[in-house]
Amino acid sequence: MLFSPLALGELELSNRLVMAPLTRLRAGEQGVPGSLIAEHYRQRASLGLIVSEGTYPTPAGQSYPGQPGLVTEDQIAGWKKVTDAVHAEGGRMFAQIMHGGRVSHADITGGHEIVAPSAVAIEGEVRTPKGKQPYPVPRELRTDELPGVIQEIVTASKNAIEAGFDGVELHSANGYLLHEFLAPNSNVRTDSYGGSPENRARFVIETVNAVVEALGANRVGIRISPEHNVQGIAETDAADVRATYEVLVDTIAPLNLAYLSILHHEPKGELVQDLRERFNGTFLVNTGFSEITTRDEAFAIIEEGLADAVVVGRPAIANPDLARRWRDSLPLNEPDASTFYADGAEGYTDYPFYGN
Repeated sequence: MLFSPLALGELELSNRLVMAPLTRLRAGEQGVPGSLIAEHYRQRASLGLIVSEGTYPTPAGQSYPGQPGLVTEDQIAGWKKVTDAVHAEGGRMFAQIMHGGRVSHADITGGHEIVAPSAVAIEGEVRTPKGKQPYPVPRELRTDELPGVIQEIVTASKNAIEAGFDGVELHSANGYLLHEFLAPNSNVRTDSYGGSPENRARFVIETVNAVVEALGANRVGIRISPEHNVQGIAETDAADVRATYEVLVDTIAPLNLAYLSILHHEPKGELVQDLRERFNGTFLVNTGFSEITTRDEAFAIIEEGLADAVVVGRPAIANPDLARRWRDSLPLNEPDASTFYADGAEGYTDYPFYGN
């Protein structure tokens, strides 16, 4: 089952393994993907679907030095070389559109103001080109600014299609801007975008609708991570979490998106499976950051009918031919965490294929 084809939007995937969006920070100061990034993704084209690392839709939405964007003509041209390389190998690739919100610093965004749903800072420090610094208190976005932020995401999504991507994944997980609107501790607004679960879900819903209108639903997926309390997110009230994500999923389900991708440590759990039933479409599962997804776990998720495809991160980093290795029960390369966020080819394009 893991290696059976899967219809996703208007695409047919050759297998049900999806490469997770993985921050790797190799796009330089200008956020332009180069030949090294093209080679990295080309090597992994045998996975059913590749989701790119998070790409920023506006300079104010950049979260990390070396992160790629989908804003400038050079960035679009750089990504076109990546998608051409993946398609030449028979692969499929979506761009993850990621506005970082308060997960950033002005030294990363080139002086652009850090914005968020509310003026609530993340505790802790952020790595900037000038070293570690405390996360700044973001400026609360005004209600009349929100359509403009949505338009930036729409424009970046259109740029992704121009760059040859098969579609886009809207990043509404892991503490970035869309997730910040959903979570009650990062969204303390008193207007129609804050307070109740319905209000906190509103910005995400409006963003999804706008991108669908621009691209078509078959080219749009969304990633969520309920109860994944990272980067200052605190979704700790189970009833509120359920209410918030039920509103979100119930409202976007009729759009018939390409997929819903959920990161959660309990794929068998009632919350995850309830959201799957409500979505009633192609459903992707990523079991979380705490433990590496194993071959046995991936097979079980599909065979037990818990999801239509499995999203994997670290195994895909270390094994460009992961699909072959898991299909044929071959030994794996071990990922080197010290090179995840480094520079250059080491730990990026030099992991060997099996037998090499």
